[in-house]
Amino acid sequence: QVQLVESGGNLVQPGGSLRLTCAASGSITSSYTMGWYRQAPGKARELVASVTGGGYTNYAESVKGRFTISRDNGKNMLYLQMNSLKPEDTSVYYCMARLGSRQPYWGQGTQVTVSS
Repeated sequence: QVQLVESGGNLVQPGGSLRLTCAASGSITSSYTMGWYRQAPGKARELVASVTGGGYTNYAESVKGRFTISRDNGKNMLYLQMNSLKPEDTSVYYCMARLGSRQPYWGQGTQVTVSS
């Protein structure tokens, strides 16, 4: 079992920055692919960014150049640095961990609201 706990969500003005953190515990290893997803009201959950155990990163087109995903395997932590935030980035952000093709683990989510 893997437990994931997100933090860092907040209300921020357009153009501002936030850093989300995901603390992983349990049987997590550096072999897991980890990522951030988001879900706005009435919309499907979508990938924001992911990073493999080998450090390969993947970003949604809408966040490229603004968001940066990183992980600290020694501390079992995942981060998402979000800059130049836009109102359309408003969502609940979820941390995900997956080993190969197995079912992913999810955190409980953290709310990010971008509004003036």
